[in-house]
Amino acid sequence: MRLRLVTRSLKPEGLSDEEFFHFCMANKELRVERNAEGEILIMPPTGSETGAFDLSLGSEIQVWNRKTRSGVAFGSSAGFTLPNTAVRSADVAWISRKRWNQVPEEDRRRFANICPDFVAEIMSPSDSLIDLQHKMQEWMENGCRLGWLIHPEKRKIYVYTAGNPEPEVLPFGKMDGREVMPGLEVDLTEVFEN
Repeated sequence: MRLRLVTRSLKPEGLSDEEFFHFCMANKELRVERNAEGEILIMPPTGSETGAFDLSLGSEIQVWNRKTRSGVAFGSSAGFTLPNTAVRSADVAWISRKRWNQVPEEDRRRFANICPDFVAEIMSPSDSLIDLQHKMQEWMENGCRLGWLIHPEKRKIYVYTAGNPEPEVLPFGKMDGREVMPGLEVDLTEVFEN
């Protein structure tokens, strides 16, 4: 369940990027995002099991990235300002080195104005599949090239790719980074072992 604070009632135009950043810094204990309509979304912390899954998948991406030195990997606490003005975070994200190097240094210290090339969202018991599917669609509409929406309970993965209106639904197994992250191979059955 997500709590929505509609900031438009505080200020007709919502919070500026600067004000939103300061709001987040003043409330570091909260997991906060902002949607394109200016609403502030507060998410509960993930359950312990989901947190372990996040770390396990993130570790796989980071190990691959260290070997290839092809980009920068991010955990769930990193926020990104998307072209539609939403500020979102994913459980795991990755940006190619070439694109990351184009982000100004000052912008990197805040919620960088860039959409990741890859995002992974791991569904926890407190999440709504429909909400996560909408979020994945938002990532794709804003420039993401590959997205994984992982449903551990059903042992399914929804694979989103640039230019395809519908995700491919696959059972757990070996996944690869396709042309976005060449050489990446992750066995989800191992990542999501209890």
